[in-house]
Amino acid sequence: MTALPPSSLHVLDMHTAGEPVRIITRGYPQLVGKTILEKRRDALENHDTIRTALMHEPRGHAGMYGVIPVPPTLQGAQIAALFCHATGYSTMCGHATIAIGRWAVDSGQIAHDGHVARFALELPCGLVQVEASLTDGKVTKTSFVSVEAYIDRAGLEVSLPGIGTITCDIVFGGAFYAIIPAAQLNLTFDAALARLTEAAADLFTAVRNIYTPKHPADDDLSFLYGVILIDDAAADAPSRNLCLFGEAQIDRSPTGSGVTARMALDVLQQRIGLRQSRRFYGPTGGGFDAEALEMVTFHEKPAVRIKVEGHAYYTGSAQYILEADDPLRDGFLLPL
Repeated sequence: MTALPPSSLHVLDMHTAGEPVRIITRGYPQLVGKTILEKRRDALENHDTIRTALMHEPRGHAGMYGVIPVPPTLQGAQIAALFCHATGYSTMCGHATIAIGRWAVDSGQIAHDGHVARFALELPCGLVQVEASLTDGKVTKTSFVSVEAYIDRAGLEVSLPGIGTITCDIVFGGAFYAIIPAAQLNLTFDAALARLTEAAADLFTAVRNIYTPKHPADDDLSFLYGVILIDDAAADAPSRNLCLFGEAQIDRSPTGSGVTARMALDVLQQRIGLRQSRRFYGPTGGGFDAEALEMVTFHEKPAVRIKVEGHAYYTGSAQYILEADDPLRDGFLLPL
């Protein structure tokens, strides 16, 4: 049985390259589970109305993104978090990790020496290393080092009406993404955002109809989370991403875990080398910098660890009231 939500919830709102981050700071019930994935299942099965109340209208919107802080379960982790959005829960989120890095330092949860703070953050995809850089006592940028990123399926053939057969790559960067140049869909990044989004949504549906990626360590991670359309920039040049995730939710940022997946794809297909940096832009023009740090092996697969860096900004804080007799207490989304 789904538990009734609390009467009020406190949140801190941030954004990273325009993509919202709503951190629940008070009011969320303690989740049950020995692992973070068990806590994630408890959130889904017993407390999902809290997600919809905060992500959906009238308190949120179809593009909202949230963070649920939880006690860590992995040795060495100082902080842990779950990620949620308008249509469900994520296994990894780079833009939110960047925001968590600043919030954790500013709120005093993580100590710093005036110049840098480092900590291990437990997420559903595993342990990531976070570093916040400070200038005059203020966090000015945050980076994270990803879990092992690898190619799940290269050159997956997909048939699209009106286009024909195209190929995309399925890559894990903390979550699974289908990555494809927009040119394969007969589009450029100068096309209208609505047209790019429509094409990405069609591809998302087509891929999910024929292929489900399988994570080698945990079935809870075994699903296609999003589609990333990319431009035709050279491998050593700045590049643009358009990521569609969840159920047709547009990421305003370049997508941190998507940037991780893109860098891993380019390294493993020998288009870019280790210690080579690249900048990625999202729909708002905000950017992340990424660098491939090292080659590793993950369940007998060649993999890469990627460093992604950006900066998050505060936008507000709120106490949201959930009245028991409000027929729209749990939120709503209007179909578009």
